[in-house]
Amino acid sequence: MEVTTMSNIRRGLPLTSSRTEKIFPVLTQAQINRIEAHGHIRAVQSGELLVEQGDINIPFFVVITGELEIVRPFGAQETLVTVHGPGQFTGEVNTLSGRRSMFRARVTITGKVIELDHQQMLGLIQTDAELSDILMRAFILRRVELIAAGVGDIVLIGSTFSADTLRIKEFLMRNGHPYSYIDLERDPDVQSLLDSFQISANEIPVLICRGQLVLRDPSNEQIADCLGFNESIDKTQVRDLVVIGAGPSGLAAAVYGASEGLDVLVLETGSPGGQAGSSSRIENYLGFPTGISGQELASRAYLQAQKFGAHILVAKATGINCDRKPYIIEVDNGTRIFTRTVLIATGAQYRKLPLENLSRFEGAGVYYGATFVEAQLCAGEEVIVIGGGNAAGQAAVFLAGTTNRVHMVVRSAGFAETMSRYLVRRIEETATIMLHPYTEIVAVEGGKHLENVIWRNSQKGQTEKNKIRHIFVMTGADPNTPWLNGCIALNDQGFIKTGPDLSPEELSDVRWPVNRQPYLLETNLPGVFAVGDVRSGSIKRVASAVGEGSIAISFVHKILQE
Repeated sequence: MEVTTMSNIRRGLPLTSSRTEKIFPVLTQAQINRIEAHGHIRAVQSGELLVEQGDINIPFFVVITGELEIVRPFGAQETLVTVHGPGQFTGEVNTLSGRRSMFRARVTITGKVIELDHQQMLGLIQTDAELSDILMRAFILRRVELIAAGVGDIVLIGSTFSADTLRIKEFLMRNGHPYSYIDLERDPDVQSLLDSFQISANEIPVLICRGQLVLRDPSNEQIADCLGFNESIDKTQVRDLVVIGAGPSGLAAAVYGASEGLDVLVLETGSPGGQAGSSSRIENYLGFPTGISGQELASRAYLQAQKFGAHILVAKATGINCDRKPYIIEVDNGTRIFTRTVLIATGAQYRKLPLENLSRFEGAGVYYGATFVEAQLCAGEEVIVIGGGNAAGQAAVFLAGTTNRVHMVVRSAGFAETMSRYLVRRIEETATIMLHPYTEIVAVEGGKHLENVIWRNSQKGQTEKNKIRHIFVMTGADPNTPWLNGCIALNDQGFIKTGPDLSPEELSDVRWPVNRQPYLLETNLPGVFAVGDVRSGSIKRVASAVGEGSIAISFVHKILQE
């Protein structure tokens, strides 16, 4: 990678941002002195390795004298990422989360540094407001630059026609992890890389971790293990609160709970942000007049939770033990998590179309989210968006910016009653968006990828075949509650009942053990709460979900005092 000169300091990455002074700030002497109070001064020698790629709980360094270089090793080669001189500091998002280091840090000029371990660095960020702003901004902007440059510790080799390639891309994107991508269909030099790692084309997608470990068509759990997402988390201690689901409501609970001193563990299957994370742009969320993508909002909340000390475990909850306290959360890898209180924020998922061969094209023409990843696959083509709610409207407007035409398919006369007015007007004023009322998809066709879509207009009784290769499904949602195994009271649609919605019979069935009625968001199990889309009667808005997550923490404090 080309090395350029900025502010008399070598830079390895060609920055996409002009805010260099915020990405690589130089600290004042007063700021350095305050950091020193949290750590210790260490003499370092030229050539000394301070951090190796793959290390966990990465130390944080501030350069007093001398120079450090940050490089990305891949096999026998190294790529210069950046160089830190006096007054500058190491680290990016993984330094905050305690996950594996993506890079190697080496001393190039003998000198002195201040070293803080992971807990000392978190303590600094939580107690010094000025330094917290500087460090958090730098960590986030550095990660943004790494993602934009495709510079990380993994390489993904995949195919445009592979549903699993899309799944892995989404997993990495939703977790904010930078990676390099090589497309089997388009990259002329891919064969030499396949040969060097003894990979055959039919094993795609393949993930190469740290230039050493080769994972063939890995599951999300295998990727998480490779990247060390869960390694620094103690799974044996009894938590104050376990939050199940990292959508807006779950992340809000994690932020408020951890910031108020609770020991919080968040369980997430791999896609932080929930349904909101798949939204291309939310324009009616308070405080963001120009809009914000669901992924960006989730990423900020994700980091905010970690800043205050919440731990995030990439795992799937498979059950809850209702018969004892502390409660036990069963996890898919056999782990058992003990906790005094539980907050269920598992959300809902879009319903699948009742088509015989739909699953064959999921990820290869049929999608349940409209983010940058999916938009790249259909640029310059025609697409279909199914649904009449805000998510469908946001997707249509977003996709209209990169596609030739967007067909909005709804079974009713329109979406004036189900969609925010600003979105309705935006759609009406976008010439490339076409509304098809009283219409539904009746069949899909294709080979490796979706090729044809057949829809029917129920009012006219007409069936039409269209050569369209991409469908975005954003219809009604089903709650993610089957894993509860009858422990929690549900309504007829499978959503969790809470507070005043619980009947005397439902409380009697579990022998409600405390001398009070359930709190507003509490289920029929004392100390187990439900928030967000998974809860019966919830308002399907991001702001409402965030509010419920924060409100629930006030009740958690009361439970812990009982």
